[in-house]
Amino acid sequence: MRLTTLGAVVAASLATATLAMALTALVARRTGKVSVVDITWGLVFVAIGWVSFAVGTGSGRSLLLAALVTVWGGRLAWHIRSRALGAGEDPRYETLLADAPPGRRFGLAVRKVFVVQGLAAWFVALPLQVAASTDRPLGWIAAVGVMVWLVGVAFEGVGDAQLAAFKREPANRGGVMDRGLWAWTRHPNYFGDAAVWWGLWLVSAEAWPGVLTVPSPVVMTYFLAFATGARLLESQMAKRPGYPEYMERTSMFLPRPPKRS
Repeated sequence: MRLTTLGAVVAASLATATLAMALTALVARRTGKVSVVDITWGLVFVAIGWVSFAVGTGSGRSLLLAALVTVWGGRLAWHIRSRALGAGEDPRYETLLADAPPGRRFGLAVRKVFVVQGLAAWFVALPLQVAASTDRPLGWIAAVGVMVWLVGVAFEGVGDAQLAAFKREPANRGGVMDRGLWAWTRHPNYFGDAAVWWGLWLVSAEAWPGVLTVPSPVVMTYFLAFATGARLLESQMAKRPGYPEYMERTSMFLPRPPKRS
């Protein structure tokens, strides 16, 4: 590992996350929708991946990570954009900013949303940054990481597609999606997201000191499962008829066969 290279990569990545969130904040102010940050969330990792590759050693490991994160982040951004077209503000952000006076709403959004998500993205992307400062050849641990990443991408993509198909059926309006992957976990997209980042970490961990970036996927998994992801969503979904019963028979996060009714 080259410390000077690592320092340059980390600094460039932090600047990239800052610029991405600053531009997103301007778009949010113009459109009146803080939820545009959800589209940027996937894209900021793509930007950090390629900036890390360009500033770093240009190794095959860094190139692989940039390519993998581009597939994941690009798909996620496109999916969220398609889902958000024509929709209003996300209820999560409405709740977060509910107590802010009209004139201070944007300032509070900058502090509580854009700054927080920019720093979070930079921290979660540390495996990409550290890997960009090494030049060790790829090995079998990286191959395992790619397989874990594939499982995550499959869960996210298939889960999102199944839910979209369910919502398109008028007969399912107001119902609870409990089919396909959603019968095995109540949040296949969040589980898939976590698996993606554990896979990327494995690719990075093969080359020292990538293994030390393990707090990044740990933090990502915590937020997906217990903080701003599944738990927050379920606080709203639990009020829907049939959802408490769904919760009793279906795993919250890790996939497993559903319990018998």
